[in-house]
Amino acid sequence: MAANPATPLGQVYPSAVKHIFVFSPRILQVPTSLDGFLAQYGSVVVDFAITVVVFVVTFVLLYGIGKSVLVRATKRTLNAREFSTAVVSLGSSIAAVLALVGAVAIAGAVAGFPSLLTAFATLAGALALGLSFAAGDIIENFVAGIFILKDKPFTVGDYIEWDGNDGIVREINLRVTKLDSFDNEQLTVPNGDLANAVVTNPVANETRRVTFDFGIEYDASIKAAREIILDEASKIDGILADPAPSAPVTGLADSAVVLNARVWVDPVETGAGPVKFQLVENVKRRFDAEGIGMPYPYTELTGEIDVNTRDIEAAPADD
Repeated sequence: MAANPATPLGQVYPSAVKHIFVFSPRILQVPTSLDGFLAQYGSVVVDFAITVVVFVVTFVLLYGIGKSVLVRATKRTLNAREFSTAVVSLGSSIAAVLALVGAVAIAGAVAGFPSLLTAFATLAGALALGLSFAAGDIIENFVAGIFILKDKPFTVGDYIEWDGNDGIVREINLRVTKLDSFDNEQLTVPNGDLANAVVTNPVANETRRVTFDFGIEYDASIKAAREIILDEASKIDGILADPAPSAPVTGLADSAVVLNARVWVDPVETGAGPVKFQLVENVKRRFDAEGIGMPYPYTELTGEIDVNTRDIEAAPADD
């Protein structure tokens, strides 16, 4: 029915006008007493209270049981694989967080909030994406720290070398490793750098070889020089008798015959540096005393040089 502008609204839509004037006052009416509030919103309050109670009870039960089971299982698994205390602690914390998130999500679904699972999934995805961009290096170092603590390519107290650097390991954390240099400087290295580098650990095995090249003159006795090297090596504390020291000829340089002194030490008990320094000094002193020369590189020139003089006419002076 088309409405005439001059026709009253009640004549055109009588049911709509009745609905507006009959029901609107009830919708807009604000309760002025407790009985009125309960009469109008009592069912809503009861439903909400039941939902909250179901959520809280379900959450407490699931979180308590889930945390206990997950944390114990995580600790048992990591300890069985001989992970360090730091890794076990981190794994337990992650298990507790997973138990918390799972309990909240399941409790919300049981209480009648199925959309809560979707919200948690969306939030987890957003957090994972944000962390991958904002904390990629940090996460890489954490993962590298876990593998270092598990694989143990080095331990606290070891002397290691990597990428032209070296130092003594003092502390291994999940994110960084701290070392001391021989100049007593502290080095803080991200674990990712160590995990991706070729790390040399000279003290990982029971024995370590120490070497040094001695150059003697071509007319010197190789046998006498070798006997001196082996004799001096046998006098130094810390050099092992087995494997026995040796000094083979390893090269014929431009001005010297090269003997490579090779001795073995226990890296836990004896430092390689002090042994090498003492061996070099003692052998040099014996070579000097017994007339075995240690030549330095030199160049011998042969040929003729014309030293005749000739008259050179002086250039005319400028006027």
